[in-house]
Amino acid sequence: MADGSTPPSSEPGGPVPAVRPFLVTAGRVAPDPSGRTMPVETQVVATVEGLAVLDRLAFEQHDIVAACRIPQSIAEIAARLRLHLNVVRILAEDLRTAGQLTVHVPDTDVTHDASVLRRLIDGLRAIPDSRGVLRDTD
Repeated sequence: MADGSTPPSSEPGGPVPAVRPFLVTAGRVAPDPSGRTMPVETQVVATVEGLAVLDRLAFEQHDIVAACRIPQSIAEIAARLRLHLNVVRILAEDLRTAGQLTVHVPDTDVTHDASVLRRLIDGLRAIPDSRGVLRDTD
């Protein structure tokens, strides 16, 4: 721009971060020593405490808590903020430990139920495309 500032990004999530994932997580590849990771469908929501300290949080942590004013899945946060999925998992666990996020892990028996997936697929097929045409079925 004429004033030397950069133009606003037209991309919905802003520019892609240039910081390497291992720098954001201080080299950690798992949220805890056991190596367990949160499933991508895990729902997280900011706590009152998290929102109260929002301005004091560092970059990615701030963005995660701000995005979680409404419940979001780990996958949604990673996509929206354009962060590596494992980075979001690690930072979300850190934020949960600090009391700034509440984490709701779904029941794994339900998420692996084929009938749930079938209903999901059927529901997606029932949504018309931009021309109002329904998608083909099996």
